[in-house]
Amino acid sequence: IFTNPLEIVKIRLQVAGEITTGPRVSALSVMKDLGLLGLYKGAKACFLRDIPFSAIYFPVYAHSKLMLADENGHVGGLNLLAAGAVAGVPAASLVTPADVIKTRLQVAARAGQTTYSGVIDCFGKILREEGPSAFWKGAAARVFRSSPQFGVTLVTYELLQRWFYVDFGGLKPSGSEPTPKTRISDLPPVNPEHIGGYRLATATFAGIENKFGLYLPKFRSSGTVAAQTKSSS
Repeated sequence: IFTNPLEIVKIRLQVAGEITTGPRVSALSVMKDLGLLGLYKGAKACFLRDIPFSAIYFPVYAHSKLMLADENGHVGGLNLLAAGAVAGVPAASLVTPADVIKTRLQVAARAGQTTYSGVIDCFGKILREEGPSAFWKGAAARVFRSSPQFGVTLVTYELLQRWFYVDFGGLKPSGSEPTPKTRISDLPPVNPEHIGGYRLATATFAGIENKFGLYLPKFRSSGTVAAQTKSSS
């Protein structure tokens, strides 16, 4: 829905160099020429490409992360990049036929070229005129573009999620570093039998640390130090 207008403008600009006559083609002129509805030409083929791409990419990425995790379940930055790049190979290549149809629908047909009225019409004409192999044109180029693109995208997302993560559900992102031990919760209460006051405050601060990833100053009250000294003696 959001990328189809950008796709059709991009394609029109990329083939503009083949047109030697007429006014200069720009993004603004393409949008004016197509209009609002024209910007969604080939949207069905875009759905046929992008939805299966995501359905293939993210499960392969999730399994690749598990395979590249170390013995502690942690996945480093380079392994995240590798998992994203590996997942892009089947996802980008297997949806190439839909990408070919989308491009044929969105490119501006010149005199003498075949025109298409829709996805089914485009599929049938390509199959009859060029054969099945035409649907796989540019598959290697798509892999070389999408694999690094989504590898960098996912490693950036994963690392930002770890660095700026706010934990509201008690779970860390898959493959992230183990949660450090809370420092305040490790402090003993002044009186082990005391159920309020300092013990209650300790639990409250520990919860804040766990939920929001904060690190509050470590301190010991004089009562705690005295209690520990008395018990040790």
